[in-house]
Amino acid sequence: MQALRKVLGENDKLAYLTMMTARLAEMKRVLKRDGCIFLHCDPTASHYLKMVLDIIFCPQCFVNEIIWQRSQAKGDSRRRFGRNHDVILMYGNGDGYDFHPVFMETDEEYASRFNKDDGDGRGAYHSAPLDSPSLRPNLIYKYKNYEPPAKGWRVWFEEMQRLDADGLLMFPERHDQRIRRKLYLSDAPGPMLGDVWTDIRPLQGSARESLGYPTQKPISLLQRILACASSEGDVILDPFCGCGTSIHAAEAMGRHWIGIDVAFQAMRVVEDRLKNSFPGISYDVFGIPTSESGARWLAENDPFKFEEWAVNIIGGMHSGKYRSDGGVDGSFYFLTGKNDTNSRGIISVKAGKHLNPGMIRDLAGTLHRERKFTDGPNAIAVFICAERPTKGMLDEARSAGVITMDFGDYPALQILSVEDIFSGNGIRVPFLYDVVSAAAAGRKKLGQKSLYLDPRELARQRQFLFSITSQATSAKQLPLFSETRIMPEPISKAG
Repeated sequence: MQALRKVLGENDKLAYLTMMTARLAEMKRVLKRDGCIFLHCDPTASHYLKMVLDIIFCPQCFVNEIIWQRSQAKGDSRRRFGRNHDVILMYGNGDGYDFHPVFMETDEEYASRFNKDDGDGRGAYHSAPLDSPSLRPNLIYKYKNYEPPAKGWRVWFEEMQRLDADGLLMFPERHDQRIRRKLYLSDAPGPMLGDVWTDIRPLQGSARESLGYPTQKPISLLQRILACASSEGDVILDPFCGCGTSIHAAEAMGRHWIGIDVAFQAMRVVEDRLKNSFPGISYDVFGIPTSESGARWLAENDPFKFEEWAVNIIGGMHSGKYRSDGGVDGSFYFLTGKNDTNSRGIISVKAGKHLNPGMIRDLAGTLHRERKFTDGPNAIAVFICAERPTKGMLDEARSAGVITMDFGDYPALQILSVEDIFSGNGIRVPFLYDVVSAAAAGRKKLGQKSLYLDPRELARQRQFLFSITSQATSAKQLPLFSETRIMPEPISKAG
């Protein structure tokens, strides 16, 4: 990390690489001996991450640098080629990693290689080599007086006899030349997939599987990765699971899975996705408050994380801002009428213990501004607090009045404490969208590409601890990463 610091300086990229180094080291620790790791990144960071992976795994563990063409060339092409690919780095945990070749569908170019036909009814074929590409001392043997290749054959003696009996061998006239085998088009699995993938298109906003989540990958991309490097019943770990595409693919393909993400928003998206895609699915969620005391502990020790949790636990979406947010920490969408009209609500969160009616008056002013900005007279505001609200706060909320909808009257400004949330109370609206449906409604209403917090913004919202600091001529080594636990020990163990 010292060398990278000298090259890059102290900036977002070094913070990102520092964070990734700590996590990649842990991933190496838990990876099975026959396991693989795939790291998806863009070309601006791939060369740095490859250096980190070489150090953690060793250069000999490098397997592939996969190029995924995610779009047509775009951007300013006057001074450079268009940027249209991502990089997927693949490393195996030693020589014994599990790998299953992937074959593509037969196309005209591939079929044209099968240019021979003996007229025996088997169809077109081509000749394929039988010599081994790497040294195989135990496969060096003569067959029918034909000399073996210098590195040996590709098949055992018994397999050579079987191919011969089936009429699948081609014997040259001279015994110092190589025996070849017949490979029929009807038996061929198709062209083998290489390390440049151009057949998987990125998700468009109109795609059926699109959740509007930034960095969401097509499920076919994850299915291909899982198919080549895992088997049914294996355990898949995604420590940056985002909206859960890898988890979705693993569940559909009969793999066990573990997903981790720093954003509470992501947990809600994954849960909604799993419930909608796999009704009746059973899974466990760890690392979030499961009691009033746990939520208050989080509010006291990490107010920003409490803010994220509070917004998401009641069905909202976090704004992605922690300061200068205009008084709006999150939003939600709900159905207001029988003609499918929907409205947007806003959420404000206070983690502190000192509450006063002025906070409610401020939120009422923000609600008035929101209604003018969105032309939404039915907008509702929700105030979430870690402690019980005061009588003055409740009086101020009542003075904000009610909103009349097709389904009845609802308070225009509502207060929910942690105690209320764990008692089963939530936002009082006719029908609250789940987080996935809300994102779609929000994009349609506000014309935005996404209402989710972009995971790439986390590095900009948080201050990362650099691994080293330098004073004069000496450099002091610091811990790679420092994090505050979001739950007290007993609650963390209880899940």
